[in-house]
Amino acid sequence: MAEGKILPYLDVPFQHASPRILKAMKRPASAENTLERIAKWREICPEIVIRSTFITGFPGETEEDFDQLIQFLEDAKLDRVGAFAYSPVEGAKANELGELLPEDVREDRRRWLMQVQEDISADKLAAKIDTVIQVLVDEVDEEGTIARSKADAPEIDGLVYLDGHFDAQPGDFMQVKVIDADHHDLYAQPV
Repeated sequence: MAEGKILPYLDVPFQHASPRILKAMKRPASAENTLERIAKWREICPEIVIRSTFITGFPGETEEDFDQLIQFLEDAKLDRVGAFAYSPVEGAKANELGELLPEDVREDRRRWLMQVQEDISADKLAAKIDTVIQVLVDEVDEEGTIARSKADAPEIDGLVYLDGHFDAQPGDFMQVKVIDADHHDLYAQPV
């Protein structure tokens, strides 16, 4: 990645940050080691984009476990995050691990995690305002050009909108200047 041969985008399913919950999930690692690993990746490749997914309300998850997950998210400042509220699956070993939290608690925790991430994402995207990036055009519609940067996986991550720009075709690469951002998307103009 650092040599520019592949996109600097990693999708790593961390799933949680509490050592107790990671052990219950039979997942290796600890939040401290993971934070060190993320820092090293960013040192090697400063433009790296890190995406991950997390599960809230895993059987036996306490408020303290969830707080550790939120603290990890705030410390790691991941670029892209998805979250799922735990859902029991027939025959899964996780069903035997501990008390299943009520569905509304699992979902409230998922929403809270995503709100925390939305603020992180907004800050990271706002830092791109006034920079020039390369985008790949996905489509041109009645409002303008819709594209993706190298930080945006198709149908998963954000988009780059060029309102009023119709002189592009799907598959074109363009250099654009970022002029605005929200929690998920960038707004740009051609340079």
